[in-house]
Amino acid sequence: MASKAPNGHSKQKSFAAYPQQIQSHATTFTRYRRNVWNWRVDGTIVTMLTLLCAFTRLYQIGKRAVVTWDESHFGKFGAYYVNRTFYHDVHPPLAKMLIGLSEFLSGHNGTFGFKGSYPSYVNYKFMRQFTAMFGIGLAPLAYLTCHQLNMQRQACVLAALFVILDNCLCVMSRFVLLDEPLLFFTAASLCSVAGLQNSWNRAFSQVWWRWLLLTGVSLGLVASCKWVGFLTIALVGIYTMGELFTMYTCRFDIGSAARHFVARVVCLIAVPLVIYAACFKIHFMVLNRSGPGDSRMSPAFQASLKGSPLGSQPFTVAYSSQITLRSMHTGSGLLHSHAHRFPEGSRQQQITCYGHSDSNNDWIITRPRGEGYNRTDDPPSFVRHGDIVNLMHRKTKSMLHAHRKFPAPVTARDFEVTAYGQLGWKDKNNDWRIEVVSERSIATNNELHAITTQFNLRHVATNCLLSAAAVKLPGWGFGQTEVSCSRHNAPGSAASLWVVEKHVNSQLPKNNLRAMIKRSFVRDFVELNLAMARSNNALIPDRDKYNHLESDAWTWPFLIYPMRMLGSWKEGDIKYYEVGNPILWWSSTFCCALLPVQLLLYLARKQHKRPAKWAPGEALHYWNGAKLLWGGWLLHYLPFFLFSRVLYIHHYLPALYFALLLLAFEIDYFCQRILSGRMQNAVTTAWALTALAVFCWFAPLTFGYSGPIEQLKHRQWLPSWNLYTDRFAT
Repeated sequence: MASKAPNGHSKQKSFAAYPQQIQSHATTFTRYRRNVWNWRVDGTIVTMLTLLCAFTRLYQIGKRAVVTWDESHFGKFGAYYVNRTFYHDVHPPLAKMLIGLSEFLSGHNGTFGFKGSYPSYVNYKFMRQFTAMFGIGLAPLAYLTCHQLNMQRQACVLAALFVILDNCLCVMSRFVLLDEPLLFFTAASLCSVAGLQNSWNRAFSQVWWRWLLLTGVSLGLVASCKWVGFLTIALVGIYTMGELFTMYTCRFDIGSAARHFVARVVCLIAVPLVIYAACFKIHFMVLNRSGPGDSRMSPAFQASLKGSPLGSQPFTVAYSSQITLRSMHTGSGLLHSHAHRFPEGSRQQQITCYGHSDSNNDWIITRPRGEGYNRTDDPPSFVRHGDIVNLMHRKTKSMLHAHRKFPAPVTARDFEVTAYGQLGWKDKNNDWRIEVVSERSIATNNELHAITTQFNLRHVATNCLLSAAAVKLPGWGFGQTEVSCSRHNAPGSAASLWVVEKHVNSQLPKNNLRAMIKRSFVRDFVELNLAMARSNNALIPDRDKYNHLESDAWTWPFLIYPMRMLGSWKEGDIKYYEVGNPILWWSSTFCCALLPVQLLLYLARKQHKRPAKWAPGEALHYWNGAKLLWGGWLLHYLPFFLFSRVLYIHHYLPALYFALLLLAFEIDYFCQRILSGRMQNAVTTAWALTALAVFCWFAPLTFGYSGPIEQLKHRQWLPSWNLYTDRFAT
C-alpha cells in the first residue's frame, strides 16, 4: 500500500538506491509537486495545440509549385531510394529515407530530377505534407516536455505556442527538407529524458524503463538524421554522468550502482548505436544499383552494385594489362600523371593522385628490363605476390620512378616519386615489388586480382612504399594529391595500400566480380561514414565572396541575417523568407544569457550566507528544468563556433527549440515567485497574444508572398535584413 505524504498526496514507492535526502523533496512539495496527466484536460489541450500547429504548417503548403531551395537536393536523394540508385551525401540516411518513403507513397516513379517546376506526375503537395507532419509533432512534444518538467499548465501551453508561432520553424516545415525530422527527434529526445528525470524516484519500474528506452530510441533516430544530432546525445550523456556521479557521492551500494550503469549502457549507448547502424543497413539494402555516389566508395563496394562497370572485367591481372590503381587512403584518389613537371627537385614529370576518371590514370603493367619486358605471353602470365614489375604511363609512355636524391615536395621525409624514362630502359629506380596484404574475395592463390586485392608497391632500390596520404599539392600540382615513397608507413597503412580498380586485357575474359567479392557491412559502414566526414569538411565558406544564404553562428540568436529561400525576388515570384519571430528570438536569447547570471547571484548570496528563499522543492524543480533546457541550448549552439564548414541560420533551429522552452520556463518561474494567480494568467495571455501578433505580421513571408516586396518594406526590422534591399549584394 502506498503511504500518505504529509500534504495528503500519495507517496510513490522509491527505489532504495536514491539518496533519502533527495527523496524527501518528492513528498514535501507544496507549490512544486509532480504534475499528473489528466487525459480530459491535458488531452484536449494537446489536441487543440496540434490542430493549430497543423493549420500553420499546412496552410497553402502547395502554393509554390516549383522546387524550392534544398528540395533540389533532398527531393533528388529521395528519388534515388525509389530508383534504388546509390548516391553520396554528407548526412546519415534516415531523414532522406523518410523523404524517399513520402515519394514512394505519393506515386513518384523516381524520374524527376527536382529542378524547375514540378511536373503533373509528382505529387509534391503530399511530399511536403508528409515532412510537415514532423513539424506538427513539435507542438505536442513541447507541451509534454514542459509537463514532465513540472511547469504549470498555462506555461506548458505557452511553450507549445512559442513553437507554433515561430515563423522560422513554420516555414522550414513547409518544404521537403531534413530539418523537421531532425527537430522532431531532438524534441522527442528532450521529452524522453525529461520524463526519465521526472521518474527518478521510481527506478526500474515500468514507467522508468519506458522513458529510458524511449530516450535511447530517440537518440538513435536523431543521430541518424544529421550528425548535429550527436549534440543531443552529448546533452543526455552529460545528464547521465551527472546522475551516476550523484549516486557515487551518495555512496550507493555496488549492486545498485552496477544495475543503474548497465541499464544506461544498454539503453543509451547500445540502442542508439544499433538504430544508427540499422539505418545504414537499410540504406545499403535499398540502394543496390550503381549511381552518382559510387566514386566516393572503395572499388570493391562499387563492383558489388548492380550495373557498375567495375563489376564486369577480367579478375586476375596479367602482364601487359592496362590498369588503374586507387589508393585506399580516404580522399586520395587514382594514381595519375600528366605532362607537367615538378617546379623543384628533379623537375621530372609529376606523379599525383586524382579523384576522377581520366585517361591520365591508365597504366600498363610490364616485366622489368631484362626479363622479357616486351613479350606477349600466350597464354597470359599472371602477376603474383613478390613479382617485380614496371608501370608505364599509357599516355606519356614514362615509367613510374622513385629515387633517393630528392625529397617529396610536401612530405619532405619521404622520397620524390616521378614519371621518368621509357619502356626498356635499364633503370632499377623503375622497379617495384608487388606485396599482397589482403584479399577480399574467395581466391587464395596469391595472384593479383582486380578490385579485391589490396597490396603494397615497394620500391626495390630504396625499400620504400608508394604512398598517398591525401596531402594536397600547391597550385602547380592543381590541388591534386601528393604521391611519395615512404620509409615510415607500415605495410598495412591505408596510405600505402593500393587496389586495381579497372583492368583491361583483350586476351582475358570478363568475369562477374559481384559473385567473387566478400562484402562486410561493418567495413562498408565505416567507409561510408569516413566519406561523409570528408565531404563535410570540404564544405568551407569562401570569406572573400558574399553569399546571401550563409551566416555566422554569432548572428543567429539576434536574428541579424535572415535568409531568402529562393534566388529570384521579383514581383510575381512566390517569395519565402526564413525569418524567425523576432520577439521570441530576442526574448529567448535574453533568457539564455540571464540564467547563468541568476545562478551566479544565487551562489554569491549563498557564499555571504544570505541564500534565496525557496519554497519546498522549488530549488530542485528549477535546477531540473534549467539544466536540461539551458544546457540543451548551449550544447546545440556553441559547437558551431568550432565548425569550419558553411553555416546557415537554420542550423540554429535545434538550439532555438530549447531556448523557446526555456523562455516559457523562466516566465513560469518568475510568475510563480512574484505574481498572484490572476496576474500569472494575464502575463501568460499577454505573451501568447504578442507572439501571435508578430507571427501574423510576418505571415505573408512564411506562407508565400507574390506581390511587390516594396509593400512589405516595413517588415524589415533591422538594416541587416535583406528582405527589401540587399545592401551587401553587388
